[in-house]
Amino acid sequence: MSINVRFWGTRGSIPAALTAKALRAKLVEALVAASGRELDTPEKANAFADTLPFSTSHTFGGNSSCIELRSEGAGRVLLDMGSGARAAAGDALRELKGAPGEFHVFQSHLHWDHIMGFPFFTPAYIPGHKITIYGCHAELEHAFRRQQAQPSFPVDFSVMAAKIEFVVLEPGRTYDIAGYRVTPKPQVHGGDSYGYRFERDGRSLIYSTDSEHKLEDAEETRKFIDFFRGADLVIFDAMYSLADTVSVKEDWGHSSNVVGVELCQLAQAKHLVLFHHEPAYDDATIERVWRETQRLEEITREEHPVAVTAAYDGLEITL
Repeated sequence: MSINVRFWGTRGSIPAALTAKALRAKLVEALVAASGRELDTPEKANAFADTLPFSTSHTFGGNSSCIELRSEGAGRVLLDMGSGARAAAGDALRELKGAPGEFHVFQSHLHWDHIMGFPFFTPAYIPGHKITIYGCHAELEHAFRRQQAQPSFPVDFSVMAAKIEFVVLEPGRTYDIAGYRVTPKPQVHGGDSYGYRFERDGRSLIYSTDSEHKLEDAEETRKFIDFFRGADLVIFDAMYSLADTVSVKEDWGHSSNVVGVELCQLAQAKHLVLFHHEPAYDDATIERVWRETQRLEEITREEHPVAVTAAYDGLEITL
């Protein structure tokens, strides 16, 4: 069975909305590029828009981390409850059409940008829905309840009428959950974070965000190469440039596009997705990093090619 991966939130640290000034700049760029063309029908205009750079015709979005996995016969899986969870909730409710739903949520860690969407996750307030939240932190349940306590939020966690359960997982152990084989792995990040490997019907996906990979540690690098080994998709924290990760932002708990390429090449993974974008980056900067990463992969490739994509809110990938 194929696995559909949908990205609802792709920013790191804090949501970052597209501003009116940035939108106007995109419009001006598109109008200049359209000068002299006869774009007098929607079909012609759409065809022209397809020729523009992604950062002009689209936006990478501004929601913080939330990804959905869907596969026929498997449960509905969500990776992190960042602000993108609000949009994921609306889509799920439209699909369910009033029927009760079951959601399996895997938390990389408990920093606010990764749990802030849960108070706006509508199924949590509706009786009949079931939500199981998995993670490797002993404080898993406490973190979710605390963010809705006074004076931080007007609606207490106790008001949520769905059946909500918390399950603490053991790192390194493989579990059968919602139709997937799931293995969590500890990562270097302030307060600790955990990556996950999901396997189903011969397909595999890695979710490795909020992790600082230091390749000079040969033993730790080997462990991650084994963890990524042969993965069809690697969703990777590429928040910083390589220069930042070894200088001013060293030990800040994030990695770079360069390290992502190297790890995926060594592990012979098939597809690298740059994720957890720096909130200070505009769309043009993210696209520039993406294109540079594609070029880096090409010039450093030996025999095994790695596709490179920059995640954006609304992106769908089928494995």
